[in-house]
Amino acid sequence: LSICNTGLKSLPDFSKINSAAKDFLFDLQDNVNMKVIHPNAFLGLSSDTIRELRLTKNGITEVLNHAFNGTKLDRLLLMGNQQLRQIHSQAFSGAKGPVVLDISRTSISVLPENILWRLKRLTAESVYTLKKLPNLDLFTQLIEANLTYRSHCCAFANSKKNMSVVHELCDKPNIKQEEPQWHLEHCTIEVSCHPKPDAFNPCEDIMGFTYLRVLIWIISVLAIVGNSVVLLVLITSRYKLTVPRFLMCHLAFADLCMGVYLFVIACVDIHTKSRYYNYGIDWQTGPGCGAAGFFTVFASELSVYTLTMITLERWHTITFAMQLDRKFRLRHACAVMAGGWLFASMAAPLPTAGVSSYMKVSICLPMDVETPVSQAYIIILLLFNVLAFLVICVCYLSIYLTVRNPSFVSANADMRIAKRMAVLIFTDFLCMAPISFFAISAALKLPLITVSHSKVLLVLFYPINSCSNPFLYAFFTKNFKRDFFILASHFGCFKMQAQIYRTEISSVQNGAWVPTPK
Repeated sequence: LSICNTGLKSLPDFSKINSAAKDFLFDLQDNVNMKVIHPNAFLGLSSDTIRELRLTKNGITEVLNHAFNGTKLDRLLLMGNQQLRQIHSQAFSGAKGPVVLDISRTSISVLPENILWRLKRLTAESVYTLKKLPNLDLFTQLIEANLTYRSHCCAFANSKKNMSVVHELCDKPNIKQEEPQWHLEHCTIEVSCHPKPDAFNPCEDIMGFTYLRVLIWIISVLAIVGNSVVLLVLITSRYKLTVPRFLMCHLAFADLCMGVYLFVIACVDIHTKSRYYNYGIDWQTGPGCGAAGFFTVFASELSVYTLTMITLERWHTITFAMQLDRKFRLRHACAVMAGGWLFASMAAPLPTAGVSSYMKVSICLPMDVETPVSQAYIIILLLFNVLAFLVICVCYLSIYLTVRNPSFVSANADMRIAKRMAVLIFTDFLCMAPISFFAISAALKLPLITVSHSKVLLVLFYPINSCSNPFLYAFFTKNFKRDFFILASHFGCFKMQAQIYRTEISSVQNGAWVPTPK
């Protein structure tokens, strides 16, 4: 029976047909005015099993409860109903079947759970609204699934389905314990699922290894707390804002952003643990992943830029120490850092505008190099980082040669700062070297490691500078200790240490000298 290309708005009464034909096929197709499948819509259509109920490419928007009441279905095809958003939970109450369901190219977001135990084949291709799967235990007889998202097939990876319907011995209560090998071979089957997971979305949690899950929490908390303290102390200090302190504020802010990114990734990882296949689509395509990606690219580029400016400022100060007219002043630093903020602010949002993408992988890094523009974007960022490293190397080589010059007269303070900055900069770029190397190879479409292994780099190397910088350039310096203790004394802490520093400052101002506390 075929009803195609009509102006029908609802199905006719089939109660008087009661066809006894075997392999009965009902074809309802291209009826764009038909919006709803009402209760008992097919009651009386056939007294035998309906081999195929083809409700394709109509204007159906919903299937109401008891719509298939009184029917015995083998195959139900609903594909092509692009406006179909809901199949009510009791739509199949009173029906037997179907065993094959096709909802491809619809807008369904939830599968009716009361028929899942009957299904042997489920097809849901191009159903972009179906982002979560029901409990897998409900699919007791499923043997084949053709889905929209690759991550959903991870749910069925290594999933074994009970086949008691195939072999009566499988119903024995102790058969699995008494004959495990026989049970595995005769009573279970692997679900065949397509599309298979790809290299960018392997079947694993965001943090695929337990030690990474622990480390990312430690590093993110250290980065957030450490850099927040540095920013608070530097901003609230009552002493004159110098160029190095100004640059360190920007570096601390960039590292704080990196800490926020890691913290977000850690939180999402815990929330989706062991069930990422059901949350991955919403996460990677949602605003959360975009914001996290923005934070990490912005923080990374601003940090590299600021580190380069810190090095150039030290080189300029030491090289031209005796030429006061060439001093690098705060207004110069403001102009330079405005350029850094502009660069980072322009680079970070590009993946949200189609130049590469933050949605490619679960850690929200711009790893999409499919188009020439995306490839060029990634390569330019990486080359910028490499160029910054070369500039820093040249600057410190120049500083070293200047210090070795017997005719050079340098203040001890400048040299101490230069040495401390050298440790800081080279620690940062030592951590970034593996990232740059493997990222450049991947950008050239010659990947040397998998996405799973790239997460090790993400946690162990990528952010290590964000939590080490506060210790290298702030916590261990005399000026920071002074500012920290004086600030803490306002809250009733470390009053004795703060008084010692105040005494030292007062003595210096009066022409006396007091040893610095250790």
